Amino acid sequence: MRHTLTDGGYASRRADSESAVAKLGHTSMRDITLDFLQSNKSKITDTEYRRARHAITEISRVLKSVDALENRDFTQLGTLLNESHSSLRDDYNVSCPELDLAVDIAQRDGALGARMVGGGFGGSAIVLASIAKIKPLKVEIADAFKEAGFVAPRFFNSLPSDGAGVDLLAQN
Repeated sequence: MRHTLTDGGYASRRADSESAVAKLGHTSMRDITLDFLQSNKSKITDTEYRRARHAITEISRVLKSVDALENRDFTQLGTLLNESHSSLRDDYNVSCPELDLAVDIAQRDGALGARMVGGGFGGSAIVLASIAKIKPLKVEIADAFKEAGFVAPRFFNSLPSDGAGVDLLAQN
């Protein structure tokens, strides 16, 4: 089955967010502060409020994550990943039991942070952990999945590296 983000649950969440922005008299979530949203909560539905709160707080987390990465503050980055997952699960409602379990186990057993990634409704989790924690985390997550009766998870390791960039020397 093909997964698309233009129909179903994702489309309804986007519509909720767009409706909230319009009802609040703005054109973008980037223009709305959390204080403004809270003081205007009565103008939108509870679902629109939760979708908007996710978007507004996620925008803030992304900006803080950039700072954390630039400062190599991986503890702060982990905290932001954890907050993001909670928001995706509770306000945007796009997580699932398997992702919640993987993230919960990772957070409980020493990862710096973890969150679901992708468009939601299943998919993957990313875990930020020290090299020493990787093997034990994999074992704990796999054991928890087996105990819960879930399909065994697959794991992929990746190491941090510099992001893509433009080679200015090659342009001259």
